[in-house]
Amino acid sequence: MIEVNNVCVQFGSNKLFDEVNLKFTKGNCYGIIGANGAGKSTFLKVLSGELQPQKGEVIVSPGERMSVLNQNQEAFNDYTVMDTVLQGHKRLVQIMHEKDELYAKPDFNEADGMKAAELEAEFAELGGWEAESDAGILLNGLGVDTSLHYAMMGTLDAPIKVKVLLAQALFGNPDILIMDEPTNNLDIKSVKWLEEYLINFENILIIVSHNRHFLNNVCTHICDVDYGKINIYLGNYDFWYETSQLLLRQQKEENKKMEARAKELQEFIARFAANASKSRQATSRKKELEKLTLNDIKPSNRKYPYINFAMEREPGNDILIVENLTKPGVFENVSFTVNKNDKIGIVSDKSTTVSALFNILAGLDKDYTGTVKWGKTITFSYLPQNFNSFFDGCDLSLVDWLAQFSKEKEQTFVRSWLGRMLFTGEEGMKKAKVISGGEKVRCMLAKMMLTSGNLLIFDEPTNHLDLESITALNKGLINYKGNLLLTSHDQELMQTVCNRIIKITNKKDFDRSITYDEFIDKYEI
Repeated sequence: MIEVNNVCVQFGSNKLFDEVNLKFTKGNCYGIIGANGAGKSTFLKVLSGELQPQKGEVIVSPGERMSVLNQNQEAFNDYTVMDTVLQGHKRLVQIMHEKDELYAKPDFNEADGMKAAELEAEFAELGGWEAESDAGILLNGLGVDTSLHYAMMGTLDAPIKVKVLLAQALFGNPDILIMDEPTNNLDIKSVKWLEEYLINFENILIIVSHNRHFLNNVCTHICDVDYGKINIYLGNYDFWYETSQLLLRQQKEENKKMEARAKELQEFIARFAANASKSRQATSRKKELEKLTLNDIKPSNRKYPYINFAMEREPGNDILIVENLTKPGVFENVSFTVNKNDKIGIVSDKSTTVSALFNILAGLDKDYTGTVKWGKTITFSYLPQNFNSFFDGCDLSLVDWLAQFSKEKEQTFVRSWLGRMLFTGEEGMKKAKVISGGEKVRCMLAKMMLTSGNLLIFDEPTNHLDLESITALNKGLINYKGNLLLTSHDQELMQTVCNRIIKITNKKDFDRSITYDEFIDKYEI
């Protein structure tokens, strides 16, 4: 168990949170959520002991071993993959070294023999004899080939290093497991394996992640960093979000009677309680959900951008025809037709393949053979994965930057669109060249909304976005009535938006009207 007692963390005059009192117990997974800069990763550092709070304390039950996902991919370059994983259990590695030193002594005596016997007993108790095979199982599960298990870490590509560090954190079944963005840079097969592993993890699990699908599948509780406080709520991310939004709507409708409000919430809770049947500890969680009251969750203090893509004109029957499209060294003879109402998820083992396809479709790359035929009624909007050219060296304010893409140039009108994307007041006068990655994406989304295209192309649109913006984008794309071409590592976005999946490697390998989850379950994994 971990107890957080009256913890306060601040940097200078910036107080992240104060008087935090929480208890994390065995058998539960806690997802830490909050706006960018709210202090999620800082809170993990406080829990792990890496950072000391200004006030209060964190108490870990005696004898419990904590494991923290290492973020430094270069930290173990001088170790083999196997040794790196074993480093996840420091006491076990320490025993191994002590044993080796004892047995190597030229004057090994009776006292040394007694010490060695003690070490051997502890080594066996900690599973030392199965350590390498257990580590191998973790590595294989995450997609690290057996041929790499004794390779040097310094020789490996970054995506493999990420998987090795995940195996290190999981190794030895820690009593407390703390992970900051564990699905970053993971392929979908590895994410699915990690989900299944963590669903069955029986100890304390604490996670920060922007992956909503992952949070929904793994978490039993949500820790919301908001109002300068941290509160724990029962349920996964979707349950917290929908309940918070429901309460926010109810607050704005003060004329409604409390009985009507309570009834709406009770019906909502009942639906989620029924869904808990597939989750860990289903019976107890369902009972807890059924006992929730109106005051158990506070409306969120965070702001969500308003994302709504409208079409200036209805598309005709001819949308897009691609025939025998070939990009040298990338793909060849790719053909497909986009039909009305298609929202197509494009996937590939290499993200650069999809980016190359989208750049050709958008007319940004002429180095190809084959044909791309757009329908006469189609106007498209494109969010490329690399959009820095729109901002680098641009001395325009955000108001003037966005005005470039608007038919209506009046400043009040342009500011209203920036306001939808959470740029209020003087923020609209910031220089386009100095804004953050997440701010750039929000500006690009405002540009796309002003374009009013009837076909949208998105290349990894959730990169750089926080959970609030991702959630708003997801809802906007679900409600969009036009055609869509989308690639994203966000499984929730792909699943809830796309009604057709195309997979491309060096050619078109798969094309079917199917959901993303069905594609993964039946064809990809």
